[in-house]
Amino acid sequence: MNKDWWKKSVVYQIYPQSFKDSNGDGIGDINGIISKLPYLADLGIDVIWLNPIYSSPLVDNGYDISDYYQINPIYGTLDEFKELLEKAHALGIKIIMDLVVNHTSDQHSWFQDSKQSRSGKYADFYIWKDPKPNGDPPNNWGSTFGGSAWEYVPRRKQYYLHLFAKQQPDLNWENPEVRAAIYKMMRYWFELGIDGFRMDVISLISKDQCYSDAPANLPYTKNYYAGASNGPRVHEFLHEMNQQVLSQYPSLTVGETANTNSDQAILYTDPQRHELNMVFHFDHMHLDYGRFGKFSDVRFKMSDLRSVLSEWQFKLEKGWNSLYWSNHDQPRAVTRFGDDQTYRIESAKMLGTLLHMMKGTPYIFQGEELGMRNAPFKSLAEYQDIETINMIKTLRAAGMNKDYIKRVIFLKSRDNARTPMPWDGTDTADFTTGKPWLAFSPDNPKINVVQALADKHSVYYHYQKLIAIRKKYPVVIDGSYTLFNSDDSAVYSYTRTNKSEKMIVICSFSESNVNFKVPDTLLEKNSQLLLTNYPSAVKKLTSKMILRPYEALIYHQNL
Repeated sequence: MNKDWWKKSVVYQIYPQSFKDSNGDGIGDINGIISKLPYLADLGIDVIWLNPIYSSPLVDNGYDISDYYQINPIYGTLDEFKELLEKAHALGIKIIMDLVVNHTSDQHSWFQDSKQSRSGKYADFYIWKDPKPNGDPPNNWGSTFGGSAWEYVPRRKQYYLHLFAKQQPDLNWENPEVRAAIYKMMRYWFELGIDGFRMDVISLISKDQCYSDAPANLPYTKNYYAGASNGPRVHEFLHEMNQQVLSQYPSLTVGETANTNSDQAILYTDPQRHELNMVFHFDHMHLDYGRFGKFSDVRFKMSDLRSVLSEWQFKLEKGWNSLYWSNHDQPRAVTRFGDDQTYRIESAKMLGTLLHMMKGTPYIFQGEELGMRNAPFKSLAEYQDIETINMIKTLRAAGMNKDYIKRVIFLKSRDNARTPMPWDGTDTADFTTGKPWLAFSPDNPKINVVQALADKHSVYYHYQKLIAIRKKYPVVIDGSYTLFNSDDSAVYSYTRTNKSEKMIVICSFSESNVNFKVPDTLLEKNSQLLLTNYPSAVKKLTSKMILRPYEALIYHQNL
């Protein structure tokens, strides 16, 4: 197997709770995933990334792991997981799992032991600090989900660090025994047959050992970045992980690296450094942040988006990019970056086109291939996500009015991505025979898999064609990236070029018809239209073009 097989792959992210329920308990499961493997094979994807399926109290939907070696019974059994691996591999689909090793659940046996005393075997598996002389926490760090990042345990007379919920204590990566235990666990899953890991908040595993107060000007819930993001030993730890585990398997590794810029990303992804294949960055996710961070009604500017995505295309020549619009932590792409009303289908296709022709490995979040939009829930009571619930409290405490709160929660809640997958337009969406764990999107009757497969012009078939283009034309994998008309206010256009081919990608972000001028240098060779997001008339590449709302065009030239 080519060790860089992941460069040519398209990854499909499955949120197991919400994908397909096989036993009627309202929760998606492993057998449900198995039943839908033919659907994914037809789409053309190469890899499935599974959100955590390990034992967990589900305080943070599985990102609080209580046993790294056990499958959560709500999803199924280890034998069923082995069957999933076998059947996926038989269809040419690889499986990567979520690796959550910045923290565990407070129900993990390591933590249960660690909180008992300062001298036990697991006493130093977590980050414990003495109180300040007045009893206060060791520093002023806040946690992502609100409140202090420190929790006091009377028995030890110490605080433990939790960058996320208090039920998610941070592991002490300074302890070599912690690292050895993690590497052993990783080997277990590789030997079982998995093909790689997506690494949760991996840029946070190394903390500055000074544990100084964060600057007062940082947002409280993220001020720990000052001492925990891209820490002093993070590259040492990941190089060690690579040497001891990752280099032994032909694996795909992608690190979630919040608060990491493009220069820092090169350190994680440069193949000469032997750390990770690629990272998820968040620069394009921050373009619409406001006073309350992500929970904002600010609309992104296309020029900012073009600047950010291009910076990562240019900078990561040595490394490799991951390409994504949405995931389990983000709202639906077509609502955020497109038009989820009149031009939902056209803009969903345009966004797919823009991303999939770039250099890097594309990630499709379940339902993105249907053009799913944010869930228009009727009331705030329908939201279940811990981040959303805490933010509703924060917004109310800040005196924000009800309409504003409902608007920003609709725009940014993580539950938008987590509503059950709509397999058909019936009341239960063919997701379950029972009551779903999270409310269905009211859109299901008109946006669902049966509808998409019956419509030859659907978003699904556009994604299928995008994947086929990536597989057919090497330039999508190895071509250089160049912007043209880089000051256009409505159109994002670029080329991909290698020694023998050129790809020309034109994507309008306007809800109106717009004029677009093509540089003469791109008209010197004959161009073949490979794909457009409008079903009508084949469009020649000419010097002056009128682009329809959210129109996307891909042309190919032989050089």
